[in-house]
Amino acid sequence: MTNNQTPIWRDSRFWQIVVQVIAVVLAISIAIILGMNFNRNLRQLGLNFGFDFLQQQASFDIGETPINYSSTDTYTQALIIGLLNSLRIAITGIILTTIVGITAGISRLSDNWLVRNISLVYIEIFRNTPLLLQLLFWYFAVFLSFPKLENQVTILGILGISQNGIEIIGINFSPEFATLLLGLTFYTGAFIAEIVRAGIQSVAKGQWEAGRSLGLNSGLVMRLVIFPQALRVIIPPLTSQYLNLTKNSSLAIAIGYPDVYFVASTTFNQTGKAVEVMLLIMLTYLTLSLIISLTMNLFNKTVKIKER
Repeated sequence: MTNNQTPIWRDSRFWQIVVQVIAVVLAISIAIILGMNFNRNLRQLGLNFGFDFLQQQASFDIGETPINYSSTDTYTQALIIGLLNSLRIAITGIILTTIVGITAGISRLSDNWLVRNISLVYIEIFRNTPLLLQLLFWYFAVFLSFPKLENQVTILGILGISQNGIEIIGINFSPEFATLLLGLTFYTGAFIAEIVRAGIQSVAKGQWEAGRSLGLNSGLVMRLVIFPQALRVIIPPLTSQYLNLTKNSSLAIAIGYPDVYFVASTTFNQTGKAVEVMLLIMLTYLTLSLIISLTMNLFNKTVKIKER
């Protein structure tokens, strides 16, 4: 009887496994080498690697504290405050920038000349100017030019605007928070608008005709027929914009908003623990990015076409 079994070295699956094993071994080897060099350099400088400093007294104040905090608390508590401030910006920013982006994206396809071109001007201006420049503009040219608190401008009795920030029915948002939120929202929203426009245009025109043949007006066709199909194209690049918004929030340090990067920078300046603090910052942003990616991937699965 002839044995027709293919030799293992001719099996492509075998070589795929070999390549993966080699890649893992190389990665581990590089990590070990870098770790050894890192420890040797620290010893030469007379420094010790560790996170004991997190239990030391922070000895600095933080302007915005969602939970109780004082300068006598530990660095751990200070970093938690910074993380909560970052989450405030990230969550609120994602919600608002989605609304702005979808609105501007749909407006780009409007039959109304004025609406279409206002949306175009907004997108081109905010997409093509640096975010840092926009933040500085919002802060110095807008918020700091508002009247002082005693001369606060009140709109409809529910919205108050002054140099102290924006107050909505008793809830006050500092100028630093409002600046960062508006800057991230309008900047990221301009990119999302183009993603939405491209997603809508990717849907076959026959879907519009099918919706209208059912007696639906343009608004209902968009909401019930076109946009749900466009989501399959929109969500993957939308995820990238949410990640960018979260990472771009680190620019808060330019306007003095105490996010996790701002607090971590102060911690590093006081303790000298550069490597440890940088590792904490990297881990924080990596965790936030993975959570956003996982959430959007799960959402993406719900809008995919399910084959029978």
